[in-house]
Amino acid sequence: MKDLISNFAEHISDALNSIQSSNLKPAERPIKNVLITGLGGSGIGGTIVAELAAPTCSVPITVNKNYSIPGFVDENTLVIACSYSGNTEETLSATREALKKKAQVACITSGGELYQMAQSAGWNTLTMRGGNPPRSMFAFSFSYLSYMLSHYKLIDLDVIAGLENAVNLINGEEASVLIEAEQLASRLRGKTAIIYAISGSAGIAARWRQQLNENAKMLAWEAEIPEMNHNELVGWEGGSAQYAPVFLRHDNDFDRNQKRIEIIKNIIGEKTNHINEVWSKGNGPIEKTLYLVHFGDWVSYYLSEFNKVDIMDIKSIDLLKSELSKIPL
Repeated sequence: MKDLISNFAEHISDALNSIQSSNLKPAERPIKNVLITGLGGSGIGGTIVAELAAPTCSVPITVNKNYSIPGFVDENTLVIACSYSGNTEETLSATREALKKKAQVACITSGGELYQMAQSAGWNTLTMRGGNPPRSMFAFSFSYLSYMLSHYKLIDLDVIAGLENAVNLINGEEASVLIEAEQLASRLRGKTAIIYAISGSAGIAARWRQQLNENAKMLAWEAEIPEMNHNELVGWEGGSAQYAPVFLRHDNDFDRNQKRIEIIKNIIGEKTNHINEVWSKGNGPIEKTLYLVHFGDWVSYYLSEFNKVDIMDIKSIDLLKSELSKIPL
């Protein structure tokens, strides 16, 4: 996993090469809404891209993490099915439902049944190398999803330039990221991490939590500002030094939300002195997003080392899938 995290910028470059050599077809019909369906390491890219696209996207984007699909899906829906293995049962089920509703389908995968369906039907498809943990292939799914939305002319964002700039940024900042990520991991060691982000970046916070779950074998949670101001903030009355908040921040976040964070820090600082911040770097939304994601991946790696756990092991998920395989779908 260490090598896979180290190769994050290389993965973006490889995705760029695949994008630039792809030959995607135009939309068959007008697109009135988008459904991105995928779970876990394959699905979090959709969550983050949907937030990133929201300010400029001309149609609504819904992220689906279920066997079924929303009732609005029809022939004017673009469904992007994301499954690294190509065999995720929830994603395959949702995709079949989308086909029944005559939706336009595209997919992102490394193979499996989803790839076979795509090849047979002639869907727009972007592929990546197989054989790795899905969560380690985030750079591919994020890059591909961003490009697909751009290809269908749904977002006003220079995806290619953003990805190229992100490669340069991450390569240039890697040495300092390694130091800062290890320092943050040391402060989170033995604590329950709570990842906070402002609306529009909640998906990045979810990615951090997921990486702490899978890589470091830690329970954690994430929450969104300002929503948490209306509920979770009161929960901090029962808080303690066991909890270590991490605020993920951008210098261009909405000013009033920036002020909210400063007030929140004062309030929860009465209960814990383990308050942390990570500021994004880069000039555009793609750069800022990928910087924070990569930073969080390294934090999860160092915590796996501190916790003396096998970063690759996902035996709980494997057990669940094994038991489910005994039950007819």
